[in-house]
Amino acid sequence: MTMTGEKADILRMLGEQRKNFLITVRGITDEQARERTTVSELTLGGLLHHVVGNERDWMKTIAEKDENAEFDMSRMGTEYVLGADETVAALVQEYERIAESTAKAVADMDLDAQIPLPTAPWAPERVWQSARFTLFHILREVSQHAGHADIIRESLDGGNTTMAWAAEAGMVLD
Repeated sequence: MTMTGEKADILRMLGEQRKNFLITVRGITDEQARERTTVSELTLGGLLHHVVGNERDWMKTIAEKDENAEFDMSRMGTEYVLGADETVAALVQEYERIAESTAKAVADMDLDAQIPLPTAPWAPERVWQSARFTLFHILREVSQHAGHADIIRESLDGGNTTMAWAAEAGMVLD
């Protein structure tokens, strides 16, 4: 599937940000993924769980265009938690499948289509936004959390995305 223009640019940037995020969980164990390394409650596994669910759920919102959707408040306690039955490897595989699904959906997507957002306690009135803006929201989420994850990983074992990108580019850093 060859795509050009705005859709290709959005998918390229989203792919780059996913890669940034995935560098932060490369080579860690499930135990390390659950480890807190800062005063925050955030962990690498919890962030991975969140970005996977975030993209899956927003792409479902775009596809379904459900004018009666409500935000599922029951997931609020587990949104940023790597569940006891979850593994880093399985979530990375799911993220890769979701990325492929997103690319296929974007190829046929009308970026100007208006998407009804689920109502929530903080947004009781239905709001509509373009599919494009919703994709930008996914991009913002993964980008923001890639930064959080980079700090957590650096605190965990000194790893960071800058050094990983440099090594992949063939740079030798001391």
